[in-house]
Amino acid sequence: MILAGARKLRGVKGKLALPIALMVVFALTRVPGMLPLDFSAAYALVFCAGVYFAGRMAWWLPLIVMLATDVGLNFFYWIDGGHEVWTPQNLASLSFNYLAYLTLIWLGRRFKPQSSFVALLGGGVLGALLFYLVTNTASWFFNPFQNPEYTKTMVGWLTALTKGTAGWPEAWQFFRNTLLSGGLFTGLFVGAMKLSEASEESKEEAKEPEEAPEPQPEETKA
Repeated sequence: MILAGARKLRGVKGKLALPIALMVVFALTRVPGMLPLDFSAAYALVFCAGVYFAGRMAWWLPLIVMLATDVGLNFFYWIDGGHEVWTPQNLASLSFNYLAYLTLIWLGRRFKPQSSFVALLGGGVLGALLFYLVTNTASWFFNPFQNPEYTKTMVGWLTALTKGTAGWPEAWQFFRNTLLSGGLFTGLFVGAMKLSEASEESKEEAKEPEEAPEPQPEETKA
């Protein structure tokens, strides 16, 4: 009974090790200055949480870590610049970010951990694309800059997705960085998971006892 309990405990620890490690990596990538502007691991890691996390953990754990790091970042920028970052406009924009994260988790749930590397990489890039479309469409719709080019028409929407607001880097540069970071971090994480699975399988095969040779039939006596 004690041995069975120990095995069960190891199994629980094994199930928690991956989510904890992934969320620690994610939290570290959100440290200010850790990554270039708009080069984020969030898209890939939230997508991979949907793929690899079990049950409800795939939904609540990434969002709690995301919220905790957002609060930390808000406090950091308030201390650093002496101004409040979570203005009503920023909160409205942030709500669409979380909507996009939920979409990425949902997308990840459509894949299986056994899916091919190429399929999962494509899913991560697609998730980054969806994040860009959702967040930039929300920015265009609730545009606080009153940019005359941001008309509520198809042309204004395409302008918001490609050119952006004057005084800021053009939107296509954000789009490029979003796709690059989404593909890079998805590839790194999925590649590490595939290598880990292959290593575990080889260890299991090495532990299997060799088959005993079949006994030879005795020769019949004349």
